[in-house]
Amino acid sequence: MNTNPNSFLALFLAPVGEYLAADAVSEILINGPERVYIERKGKLEETPARFASESALRAAASNIAKSVGRILDEMHPRLDARLPDGSRVHAVIPPLSRLGTVIAIRKFKKDTLTIDKMEAFGSLDAPMRKLLRALVLLHKNVIVSGATSSGKTSVLNALSSFIPDSERVLVIEDATELQLQQRHIVPFETRKADKNGQGEVTIRDLIHSALRLRPDRIVIGEIRGGEALDLLQALNTGHAGSMSTIHANSPLDALSRIETCALLSGIDIPLSALRSQVASAIDAVVHTSRLSDGSRKVVSIAEVMQLENGNYRVRELRRWRTESISPSGEIAGSFEEVNPPAFADEARIAGIEI
Repeated sequence: MNTNPNSFLALFLAPVGEYLAADAVSEILINGPERVYIERKGKLEETPARFASESALRAAASNIAKSVGRILDEMHPRLDARLPDGSRVHAVIPPLSRLGTVIAIRKFKKDTLTIDKMEAFGSLDAPMRKLLRALVLLHKNVIVSGATSSGKTSVLNALSSFIPDSERVLVIEDATELQLQQRHIVPFETRKADKNGQGEVTIRDLIHSALRLRPDRIVIGEIRGGEALDLLQALNTGHAGSMSTIHANSPLDALSRIETCALLSGIDIPLSALRSQVASAIDAVVHTSRLSDGSRKVVSIAEVMQLENGNYRVRELRRWRTESISPSGEIAGSFEEVNPPAFADEARIAGIEI
């Protein structure tokens, strides 16, 4: 099998070959044979690309599936695959899709987005950088929240750069995206069930293994389901300094989303006890957003406070404030301090600048 993903993608998806090769294109969205969109510099664009027919597009999707050892047919109408270079492909075929075969390709970025680059791009400012560094060095448990394509994984990558090289970090992901640079990294990846429905290994399974492998920190690519409860229990039993991401609309919403995911675990737990676990386990939420001009920013860093009358509370430390939008759609604004961190004394004692 040809293990060069660009080669077989270009072969099977020749009509969109130029976008596969373009570094500025981050995603390719094929909505049936007649309509193709791309995301470039954070904005969606319709392209003139077309496939000869639905059968040609369907054949391309089936060949991609075979190339990575998966099946895409009437019995298996959805494909979720990671290519050898880390790019992700998801496909849905008729009758589930009424447009014809639908494919989304999220291209793997070869250049890691470092904290230096994020500051240079204006995704955060120097005080935010110091806050993030302090959170990591003080072993606070951090959740990175945001919408799809808001930059959560990139921020988690940048956050992880502050982890001391001497620590043992266990990384758990559905599909490998994180690019941690520490020496003592132990990466794990889930496995889907085979065609007979056997052999599946979930995030929950890997968390259980990770807890028995002496982690200094656990980094989970994304919280999506019942594994949230396993993570909460780990964080509340001494595994401080862990990190993950979750889809959410705000720092406060991130806590509610973690609660909802934990309820999917199938374990009966009183809501009051669960909320107490969430508020106790998570120290801070870093919220990301893709603004209307396509730019991605860390728009809020918030501390998680104790429950008040059974409800979650967060306390913003620093945030982005939009000040104007030009006729061309470009957004101008600034980062501002909202509250001093409650861990300021802890940081001072540890000699960490905030």
